[in-house]
Amino acid sequence: MSSPNPRGPESAGVSAVLALVLAAISFFALAVFGLGAVSVATDSDIISVPGLGQVPGAAGMLVAVVVFALTLWFALRRSHPSFLAVPGIALATALAHLVAVWIGVATARGDLIVATAVAGDLVTGGPSAVLVLAAAIAAWGGIALRRTRAQHPQWPWEREDEE
Repeated sequence: MSSPNPRGPESAGVSAVLALVLAAISFFALAVFGLGAVSVATDSDIISVPGLGQVPGAAGMLVAVVVFALTLWFALRRSHPSFLAVPGIALATALAHLVAVWIGVATARGDLIVATAVAGDLVTGGPSAVLVLAAAIAAWGGIALRRTRAQHPQWPWEREDEE
C-alpha cells in the first residue's frame, strides 16, 4: 500500500539556518540601500566628521548584522516562531549599531562629546530609522520563511486523483 504523500510528511517550512542566512543578507542589502538613499536625499555623509574614516561606520554595520542574526536566531529556533519578535529584533539591531558607532568614534577620536554628537545625528538624521525598518522587514521575512508550509511544485499528472 502506498502512502498518500510519497515524498514524506508535510513540509516543516524552510530550515532555520536557511531562513537566517536569507534574512541576514536581506537586512544587509536593505540597510546599505536605505543608508545610501538617506545620504543621497540629504546630500551628506551618514557620519560627517572630518578625518574620522570608515572604521566606525563599518564596525557599526558589522555589529548590527551580528546582533540581527543572533536575535533572529533565537526566534527561528522554535518550530513555529512568532512575528512578535520582530520589534525586539529591529530595536536591538539599531541600538547595537548606535553603541558600536559611538564606541568606534570615541576610540578613534578620544572624545566622548563627538561620539555622542555622531550618535545623536544618526538618530535625528534618519539612519537609525532606516536600520530599524530594514531589520523589521528582514526579520519578518525570515520568520515568514520559517513558518511557511509550502511544498515543491507538481505537474498536474503528479497529483493524486481526487475521486
